Amino acid sequence: MKSGPLFSFRLAAALAASAVLVGSALRGAPAPQQPVPETLDLKTAVTFAVENNFAIRQARERIKQQEGVVIEVKAREIPNVAATGLYQHNADAISSSFPASDRTWAIDISASQVLYAGGGVRSSVKSAQLAREAATFDLQAVINDALLSVRVAFFDVLLAREKIKVQEQNLSLLQQELKTATDRFDAGTVSGFEKLRAEVAVANAQVPLITARNDYRLAIEQLRQALGFTTNTPENLRKIPEFVGTLDYQPMNFDLQAAFDAAHNNRPDLQRLALLSSAQEQLVTSAKSNYYPNVALVGGWQLRKGATNSFGDSNDGIYLGLQSQWNIFDGRATGGRVIQARSALEQARLATTEAQLAAEVDVRSAYSSFQEANELADASQKVVAQAEEAVRLATARYNAGTATQLDVLQAQVDLTTARTNQVQSYYTYNVAVARLRKAMGMADEFVVAK
Repeated sequence: MKSGPLFSFRLAAALAASAVLVGSALRGAPAPQQPVPETLDLKTAVTFAVENNFAIRQARERIKQQEGVVIEVKAREIPNVAATGLYQHNADAISSSFPASDRTWAIDISASQVLYAGGGVRSSVKSAQLAREAATFDLQAVINDALLSVRVAFFDVLLAREKIKVQEQNLSLLQQELKTATDRFDAGTVSGFEKLRAEVAVANAQVPLITARNDYRLAIEQLRQALGFTTNTPENLRKIPEFVGTLDYQPMNFDLQAAFDAAHNNRPDLQRLALLSSAQEQLVTSAKSNYYPNVALVGGWQLRKGATNSFGDSNDGIYLGLQSQWNIFDGRATGGRVIQARSALEQARLATTEAQLAAEVDVRSAYSSFQEANELADASQKVVAQAEEAVRLATARYNAGTATQLDVLQAQVDLTTARTNQVQSYYTYNVAVARLRKAMGMADEFVVAK
């Protein structure tokens, strides 16, 4: 099909360039500009979206963000080293040294290690690690959602393309009918009314064809957005790829109970919420740790001003000791934080239970839609053949003088309807299968598990 929108695509699934694309996506750098490919199939589109879809790229960045949180929290488990320095001029009247001096300096290099913090450090680290693991499941959930959108958008393009073919076939049949009516009118065997009716039918057939072509252009733009394709050069604006693929009907079987079990075990959104609940449990422990004292081992080296203003007379030495702090009464702030943490934990558990219910409803709905689509696709297979035979018989009877032109036109309308219903049912079936697989937590078949 030569008609199409101002559109740009990049072939991203070429195996030779996949490593470059992965690296640039993970670094957040823009991928290199590439021309529109000659052909684009579903596998290429899915592979491209994995590395370039904006929702997926943002989910990857959230993992990096959570990794930074883990590093920050774990810093409390290792020694902290700090250096401070002081040098000042002051009036003798406010001197803190004896004898009085107009100068003061000090250098302090110290290290501290938390020995006991009521379990707060360990629980905070564990919570951050669980949140990081939850972020990986969030990424997988985002990938599943994004790739479902890519599949549906790609099927939309194929559906629009097939509808164009159906309308073109319909227009071709009507043009043939118009030619026959014109020839008969010229021969004087039919009235001008039949020729006029054939002309009106041809004119009316132009409208759905124009609409189908516009739907095709819009479907391509929706696919472009789902892919995350941003290359937009003047050359790309004048070219669209040839979309490779058809809306086939390949009957599949799914068991509802097996679908429920797969959803509970495999859906990344449920696994993510379970990990977040565990992380929240650790935060309750972290909040309670403020009830207990903190004990840290401290040591270092210190240099201070001596009896004279000569730097060489400075006093220096090392020190080692324990440092502790215990908030015996903090205005019930700790109790408030514990209440907040427990409430957040209960909310996380409720969210998990709610998500499990939503997953079950999602599976049941997707399975019901799959059953409907399967029945529609199966029923539509025989209708097209019957409608084609009806057109052939109506045309033959009309040529033999035993049928009217209206019978032929009606048979052609029925054929167009049957063909449209068939491509629509095949589209609905493929989308229903993709949605059911996603509801079960199954990864896209073109994505290799890492």
